[in-house]
Amino acid sequence: MTPLHTPQIPVVVLAGFLGSGKTTLLNHLLRNRAGNRIGVVVNDFGAIEIDAMTVAGQVGSTVSLGNGCLCCAVDASELDTYLATLTKPAARLDVIVIEASGLAEPRELVRMLLASDNPRVRYGGLVEVVDAAEFLNTRERHPEIDRHLAVADLVVLNKTDRVSGAALDAVREAVVATGGGAAVVGAVHGRIDPGLLFDPVLRPEEDDTARQLTFEDLLRDEDAAPGTDGHTHAGHAHTAYESVSFTSDAPMDPRRLMAFLDSRPPGLYRIKGFTDFGAGDPDHTYVLHAVGGFLRFEPRPWARDEARRTQLVLIGSGIDTDALRQELAACRVAPEPEPAGPAGARVRPDLPDVPQARRDADDELERAMWGVLRHVRRPDED
Repeated sequence: MTPLHTPQIPVVVLAGFLGSGKTTLLNHLLRNRAGNRIGVVVNDFGAIEIDAMTVAGQVGSTVSLGNGCLCCAVDASELDTYLATLTKPAARLDVIVIEASGLAEPRELVRMLLASDNPRVRYGGLVEVVDAAEFLNTRERHPEIDRHLAVADLVVLNKTDRVSGAALDAVREAVVATGGGAAVVGAVHGRIDPGLLFDPVLRPEEDDTARQLTFEDLLRDEDAAPGTDGHTHAGHAHTAYESVSFTSDAPMDPRRLMAFLDSRPPGLYRIKGFTDFGAGDPDHTYVLHAVGGFLRFEPRPWARDEARRTQLVLIGSGIDTDALRQELAACRVAPEPEPAGPAGARVRPDLPDVPQARRDADDELERAMWGVLRHVRRPDED
């Protein structure tokens, strides 16, 4: 049995039709990985700029890249096997990206990940890359793109520099009309902010104060070298998105928070953080991971002297940040009223010292926590 607090690696599925720019986006993530060690699963090594990343070694179908990342060339039948290999602690990976071309339908890959019995895997979202300039032609040739968009968690409208404002608005409206509710962001040359997909990692051996120059640094310098029109893409956010930070010293009401999470607005892509449910579970803080429609809680014992509070970050595109803060604030537990005097207290015969109202409130809180616990991985699922 694997402990509940086993670290889980987010697995991101990257999809898109031929020419959409998903390979360019994938290579951009490898060049700008924010300190993460990325495991890449592809159908063919040709999808990765192996020469640019430098090969540190190759064993069978696995290539070790010089920046600590790994790349596997697999087919769908081997996916579980390679995920088991990539998620071993010895691999020291932080994120896994599956490039969907040639492997399986995106919906099928998502189903495989959600049904995986690998306790070290966590679904990291389905990213669909769309060629904004060729969207209408692609839709005519591949009407199934609507099905792909409907299940996507994030849609990247790539090559927006090749589309006029009115045409781009029309493409965005068509994507939204598929009804998936995914966040939609624009990009040029596949350059999105990696923070949309994963959090930055700073390792002690990679402290920026004194460390060896990496190939990632060299590639950034190459992007900024003379002859690149004086414009660098690696040093700033490449796509507009909004983030909301929420902190509360008051515990969260589990029923209200679940109602908020079950009715997330369109465009809200990712939620991460820690949740304090107060009396609902006084011994644990709950690590929250949400991507698209996926939601997972991971209970963790409070550390000694750890402040009891909720800290959440919400990431999306086209979201109403003020409204989200207000909705989260409304999920806090209301201050308790002053206790009634002895004459006003109804007590249970078996618990003469406990007011009936308090006992009823405790029972209600326990039932409210069931909504949270159904999103916790059970030990028998490992």
